[in-house]
Amino acid sequence: MPGFEIFGDEERKEVNEVLETGVLFRYGFDQARNNHWKARTFEKELAGKIGAGFCHLCSSGTAALSIALAACGVGVGDEVIVPPFTFVATIEGVMSAGAVPVFADIDETLCLDPESLEKVLTPRTKAVLVVHMCGSMAEIASIRNFCEKKGLILMEDACQALGGAFHGKFLGTFGKVGCFSFDAVKTVTCGEGGCIVTDDPKVYEIADAYADHGHDHVGSDRGAEGHVIMGLNFRISELNAAVGLAQLRKLDRILQIQRAHKTKLKEALGQIMGLEFRKIPDEKGDSATFLSFLLPEASIAARVSGELASAGVDGCFYWYHNNWHYIRQWEHIRGVKSAAALPLTLFKTRPDYENLNLAQSDGIMSRTISMLIKLSWTGEEIAQRIDKMKAVLRPYF
Repeated sequence: MPGFEIFGDEERKEVNEVLETGVLFRYGFDQARNNHWKARTFEKELAGKIGAGFCHLCSSGTAALSIALAACGVGVGDEVIVPPFTFVATIEGVMSAGAVPVFADIDETLCLDPESLEKVLTPRTKAVLVVHMCGSMAEIASIRNFCEKKGLILMEDACQALGGAFHGKFLGTFGKVGCFSFDAVKTVTCGEGGCIVTDDPKVYEIADAYADHGHDHVGSDRGAEGHVIMGLNFRISELNAAVGLAQLRKLDRILQIQRAHKTKLKEALGQIMGLEFRKIPDEKGDSATFLSFLLPEASIAARVSGELASAGVDGCFYWYHNNWHYIRQWEHIRGVKSAAALPLTLFKTRPDYENLNLAQSDGIMSRTISMLIKLSWTGEEIAQRIDKMKAVLRPYF
C-alpha cells in the first residue's frame, strides 16, 4: 500500500475513456457516454470479488459511514459502540448521524475487544461498529455472535482492510453493512472515494437513494425519478471511479506483494526474542498493509519510534501520540467541538468523553508501533530496513 505506487497505463486508459465521452457524472447521459459506466462497473466487480450482494460507490470512506448509518436506521439518540483506535471519521460519522458513540476497549488485535462490549451495553445501544484497523481483522466471529445474541446491528468499518478476510470470508461482509475507503493512501485508491457493501436489498435501496438526494434511480430520465427519502450528495465522479476500477483489478497483485514483503520483515524481526507482534486472528486473511509490534513499556515504544525515524526507517507510526487515529489526542471529539450544536449534546445520558476509562486500550496503544508496508520496496531495501530495525530494537530485549 498505497495503490498509487503502481499507477500505470491501466489507470490512464480508464480515465481517458471518460474524458473522451465528456461525461463525468455517474448517472444519465446514456448515449453520450458510449456505454462507459465506471462507477457501475466498479460496484459490480467489487461485489463479485468479495462476495457481497450489493455495492454502492460513493465520494469517500466518511460518506460511506454516513450512508451506512442512515441505511441501517441509526439516528438520533441511538448508541453505537465504537473503538478508541480508528481514523476519526468513524466517530464523526456517528455523531453527524445524531447518534451517540460509546467507546469500548480494544485488545491485542488493535480492534474492539469482544469482552469489553457487555460493559458498555445499555438499553439505548443499537449497533456495534467494529473497525478492522491497519489491514487486519478484529475477533469478528465473536463480535458477530455478541450482536446476534443481543439483537444489535453489526456494522463494519473495513476502510483500512480491503482484501482482508477471516477464514475465507472477506472483511466487510460479516455485518449488515460494510464500509470501505479508496482515498489517496489506501490499498486501492480513487483519489477520493468509498463504498458500502451489503447483502440486504432494503439496505442497498436506501443507501443508493440516500447518497443521491433520495433519487430512486428508476428509469432513464433523471428528472422524472421519484424521491423516496431525504438524502444528501455523496456521489462519486466517473473520473474517480475510473481510477479506482483500474486499481481494483490490481488488488490481487497488491495483496501478493504486501504479504510477501511483510512475511520477510516479520520472520526477520521474529528472531528478536521477546518482541511481541499484534494478534491476528487469521494470519492468512491479513491484507498485510502494516506490520505492528508491541514494545515492553510505553517509554520504550516512544523512544524506539524516534530512533527508528533517526535511523532512516520511515513509515513507522506511534499511534499513541497520533493526532487522528487514537482518542487520546481527540480533544475536539472529547469536548464535542463542532461548528454547530449536535443532537448528542442534548442527551443527559451521553458518556463523559473527557473522563473515559480506557486503561486497557491505553496500555496496548502506548506500546504499539505500526510500520507501513510499501509496494515499491526492492529486496535490497527490505534487507537494509531489517538491519536498521534490528539495530534499533535489539538493545531493548
